[in-house]
Formats: sequence, structure tokens, C-alpha cells
Amino acid sequence: MPGVVGGSETYARGLLRGLERVGGLEYVVFGAVGSDLASQHIRSYRASATTPGRALAMARAAFLGGAIRREMRLDRLEAIHFPLTVMLPPVERPPAVTTMHDLQHETHPRFFSRAELAYRRFMYGRTARASRVLVAPSEYVKGTLVERLGVASERVRVIHHGIDHERFSPGPGGGRQPFLLYPANRWPHKNHERLFEALALLRRRRPELRLVLTGSGHEGKPAPAGVEARGRVSPEELVRLYRTAAALVFPSLYEGFGTPPLEAMACGCPVACSDVCSLPELTGDAAALFDPTSAEAIAEGVERALADQGLPARGLARAATFTWDASARAHEAVYCGLAAETVW
Repeated sequence: MPGVVGGSETYARGLLRGLERVGGLEYVVFGAVGSDLASQHIRSYRASATTPGRALAMARAAFLGGAIRREMRLDRLEAIHFPLTVMLPPVERPPAVTTMHDLQHETHPRFFSRAELAYRRFMYGRTARASRVLVAPSEYVKGTLVERLGVASERVRVIHHGIDHERFSPGPGGGRQPFLLYPANRWPHKNHERLFEALALLRRRRPELRLVLTGSGHEGKPAPAGVEARGRVSPEELVRLYRTAAALVFPSLYEGFGTPPLEAMACGCPVACSDVCSLPELTGDAAALFDPTSAEAIAEGVERALADQGLPARGLARAATFTWDASARAHEAVYCGLAAETVW
């Protein structure tokens, strides 16, 4: 369902736009994702905008997928790509590639309910076994697939996501203002409470500094002085915030990829972010890295980002290397290998 699945939906849409521009194969897209490529709506899959409805639809597809497979007419395909972490419905032919965006439940099980842990462990494990190839968005995720799920390294292809450079650019914004930006839903791994502690330390030296939060889950939750929660904002407003923030602060405890630091860099915004998971791999020398478990380290990282005059230029150069066209070409190479059945 459009507008529901966050970063993985951004990935699917960005990849499709890249394939429209640079792809050389014939594609059919299953689902309503706003692509100009040939698409087919699968009536047998009962999509829903609610969490219980999505869970029911996915369970039906996992265990009663025969009607969906027949409607998809899999016999006409040479390869199939499941871009949203799980293979639904399960298929044996054609050969399948699945993009596994994260395995947070393997490294941070405390952030999940028993039911969600059981679902993830079953579905992710089955998907990893059934897919001929797995795409990981970072070397970090590849390492977790190999170490935790026992996937052979040669079955995993690391393909970074791209950035929409037409939208995320330094353009006019009215100049940098004394606020930090953190665009993230209020999920446990996003580490908001530690960030609030860091903000209190920063405001002792910089009382004018504020923190602007975007994303869902902030409603009804306490926020300390200097924090403004705006909820979900439009894409245009997010770009404006990137262009005017003094810095992006990104204290996440887990990211399989981590798009916001790259979007901020593409807008010329200095970035201070966690030194865990995929984030050092993506940001290179273009961000001030810090230990996200320490409020003092977060505050010190923000201070470094604000003081480093060369950070915006390094960020622009770094972000420029992440394009959807490059990502699409790398994906298409995987599809060609599957179709040829010569590599796997």
C-alpha cells in the first residue's frame, strides 16, 4: 500500500524510476506503486492500510498463495524480484531475488514483541532459503545475513540505495537557522530519549539551539524544552528543513541503510550521526560520527559537525555517489544473471 511502508517503499519507487530510465529488460510490476512500467494489480492479494489488515494479507499470501501465483502467471517470467524483505507469495520458479532491508530483530530483539519476533524469524529465514539471490542495501546487512542466517556470502549482492537528487539539493532555503533536525518515527531504535539528554547538554552552551522532530509517534509523549515535534511533514517541507537546519543529528541505534543522512548531505546540511551499523559505510568522512549510547558523545558530535566548515562540501560529494540509475543498473545485472542461470 503506498504511503505505508516508509523507507522500503522509497526504495521500491526509486528503483522503478531508475529502471524506467536505464533498464534494458522487459518488466512487469505487481502492485500499485506509481510506475510507468507495465503493471498488474493482483486482486487475490487483499492489501490493507491497517497493521492487522496487512498482517492478515501477508499470512494469507504466505500459506494460501496458490491463487496469487496463478494470477501472477509466473510461467511467463524469467526472474522475479521481491523488494520488500519477504517472499510473498513463496515461489520455486522463476528464480527469485529478494531485497532484505534489515535484520534488526537478530541484533536488537528487545525492540520487538514475541509475536513479531516469531514472524520475522520464520519469514526472513524462509525467504533467505528460498531466494536464489539476496540483495543487501549495505555491507553491514550482508554481514548479518552471513553470520546470523548462515547465508553463503556469494549469494548476497550489496547494492546501495540511491537519492532523488532532483528533490534533494542545496537550493534556496533562507540560510541556516539554530535548530537541529531529526526526521524519524518514534521507534525504540531511533533513540530519542538519549538525544533529548544530549540536547540538554548542548543548550547549556548554546541556549538558542532547538531540536525539530518529524515523523509519527510523537503525539502525546513528553518532550523537553527546546524540542518541537511536527509530525509527518510533506516532502517539500522536509527539503526546506534540510536546507535550513544548522545540522542533521541522527542518533539511531540500528540502520540497515539510513537514507536521511544522505538526503541531508545532498541538501548541503552538515551531518552528525551514529557510528554503528551501516552509517559509517554510507557517510564516509562526510559526517561527524558519535557513539549513540552516550549523551555526551552525541553532544560532542553535534559540536564537531557545527564547527567543521568543510563538512557540507564533503557531504555533497558523498551524496552524489548514491544514484538510483546506478542502483538500477546493478539490480538489472542480478536479474540478467538469474534469467541466464549461468552464475547461480
